[in-house]
Amino acid sequence: METSHPQSPSTDSIHAIANVRTWSAFCHASALLGVFLHFPGHVLGPLIVWLAKRDTSPEIDAHGKEALNFQISMLIYNAVAAVFCLILVGFVFLAILWILNTVFVIIAAIQASDGKFYRYPMTIRFIQ
Repeated sequence: METSHPQSPSTDSIHAIANVRTWSAFCHASALLGVFLHFPGHVLGPLIVWLAKRDTSPEIDAHGKEALNFQISMLIYNAVAAVFCLILVGFVFLAILWILNTVFVIIAAIQASDGKFYRYPMTIRFIQ
């Protein structure tokens, strides 16, 4: 009589999980490209990563949509704040939005690297 031992996860599946987590985190972290290319950078990074990797995994697809929706929402909020710059209040709003964007992107990237899904606050869901 042969006894079978429970199999541990193969190294291939461990690498696949790590790869999905890495790309999911990169979907969020790529928005920090906006620090260097302000207008297109925040949206362009998540868009490129999502378009390139969305067919690879449902998790990457979900993280990419969430990151892209948040960055499009932030773009709209920044446009509204720019209008308010005419009465000087917008400069404060722009600074707050920049800080919130940076903090939320870092939190989302860390959560994604831990295998958790992060829902950004203040997000308009354009892409379902």
